[in-house]
Amino acid sequence: MISKHAVGLAAGAVLAFLPGAAGACDGLRDGPTGIVRQVSDGDTVVLDSGLTIRLVGMQAPKLPLGRDGFAAWPQAEEARDALAALVLDRPVRLRYGGEQRDRHGRALGQLFLDDAEGAWVQQAMLARGLARVYSFPDNRACLADLMEAEGRARAMRLGIWGDPYYMVRRADRPAALAGRTGQYELVEGRVLVADRAGSRVYLNFGRYWKEDFTVVIDARALRLFSDSGLDPLVLEGALIRVRGWLDDLDGPRIEVTHPEQIEVLATR
Repeated sequence: MISKHAVGLAAGAVLAFLPGAAGACDGLRDGPTGIVRQVSDGDTVVLDSGLTIRLVGMQAPKLPLGRDGFAAWPQAEEARDALAALVLDRPVRLRYGGEQRDRHGRALGQLFLDDAEGAWVQQAMLARGLARVYSFPDNRACLADLMEAEGRARAMRLGIWGDPYYMVRRADRPAALAGRTGQYELVEGRVLVADRAGSRVYLNFGRYWKEDFTVVIDARALRLFSDSGLDPLVLEGALIRVRGWLDDLDGPRIEVTHPEQIEVLATR
């Protein structure tokens, strides 16, 4: 099913998570330009100025990290090679939609070819099925268009979407999810109970919350939901898809930090 992404709720009913219109990436701030001289992996490039850019809004398959690092994810080299074919030794322009630097000093922004066509690099990678949408609470620009590109590629099983490693997981199979702890996952299922406990909202997908899959939304994230006019408590009974890092604390769970991590597929 094509991705849907949050845009608003009416009282007592979910009207949310629908793709935005074309031009949803308007309002970005211009950043530096330069020539791409190095492609480190499927979502990182280095300009001739020495500036390292992390392509925000997407996550490509990861290459190994050092001798003692994690193993490469499937199709990591294919993603790096595709990005290189698109941008290496070509002029590009960076545009900002949120925080401009990460803790490693890398620039964070949307990358465009600086030519007559001005191709949007993140959208191109997602459309080829060589990345997944990956967002941050302080950098949420352009997600509607990116989710739409990912959804089309996933529906056609392009690139990574033909590999079981990246399949959308089922929320009603907690034992299988427990085996994916520490991985970035897309998980789909129907919310059995949506409840607030203290400063958090919990979306439970099974009757045994200490064993079944759960989505956790903390106080800081709830403020972003409120700012967007969204109430996650109305998701009870809804079929949703959630994306994020899977951990295991009283059963497998994903902690949601901003509304765009949740897509509503059906309300009942």
